[in-house]
Amino acid sequence: MCSSDLETIAVGGGQLLLQGGHNPDIPIEWYEDLFRAIKQRYPTFRLHALSPPEVIHLTRMTKLSVSEVLDRLIAAGMDSVPGGGAEILVDRVRKELHCYGKATSDEWLDVMRQAHRKGLRTTATMMYGTVETDEERLEHLFRLREVQDETGGFTAFIAWSYQPEHTELAGNEATGIDYLRTLAISRIVLDNFPSLQASWVTQGGKVGQLSLAYGANDMGSVMIEENVVRAAGASYCMDEVEIVRNIEDAGFAAKRRNMHYEVLGDPIFREREVPRMLELATAREDGDDSVPAELVNYPARSRAGKQLRVVPS
Repeated sequence: MCSSDLETIAVGGGQLLLQGGHNPDIPIEWYEDLFRAIKQRYPTFRLHALSPPEVIHLTRMTKLSVSEVLDRLIAAGMDSVPGGGAEILVDRVRKELHCYGKATSDEWLDVMRQAHRKGLRTTATMMYGTVETDEERLEHLFRLREVQDETGGFTAFIAWSYQPEHTELAGNEATGIDYLRTLAISRIVLDNFPSLQASWVTQGGKVGQLSLAYGANDMGSVMIEENVVRAAGASYCMDEVEIVRNIEDAGFAAKRRNMHYEVLGDPIFREREVPRMLELATAREDGDDSVPAELVNYPARSRAGKQLRVVPS
């Protein structure tokens, strides 16, 4: 058992969010073995894993259909699908953001449709504040609403603002006022979504608290480690104690829930002592390009990947 496992259990964690990008040197078998190993060690842990663009990436590497890839991942232990990679579901925007090749709007939505039909629940996101117009934000929301009318498989929607600090596109970050306005409009349009999450990860705790008056009914999860948004410049951290304080100071009751939004009970720290978590953990130190030892057991596709996996004789 590694230290991160112990830390997750110590703070009452019951779900792992796993997203790893589009690595040509990590085959689908690696994900299957990882999922099975996690489930074997922690049978009750839920795996919220692999966004639609990652699923599409696996279809291109394996030459399997989306349905076949999902079936294999579900058999290995995947429980739900995160809504990452949606950005704005308008292909004009996706082309300008250079994410069209990873997944078109229709491809992203198709993965979610198929996941819902297989009984998986998923979340949906919107990353706004880059090159899209207000009309394109609305188009994004209406496309999500259409799929939800069809399948009912989305549990929650999360809007978060573009973080420009360490990105190639650069530019300016949308204001907190724009975030709250976007959230309120999302609540009106997505009337068939049961929950909207407050994006305190990008907005901070106080705007996250205000979100509860602008349509959000969920503060999301306690995060032990986060790399994507932090790499772009945001590094807000709130543990369960602080999240609950923000909720209750806003006049609401705080309850724990799972991915399906089933209420599990009161906050963990009120049941037992929980270590405070005042900063996010770091997955890798800067400059660490090491390759996990187990990857030598899986074939690489790129020349660099093949060279890194040569075992010295």
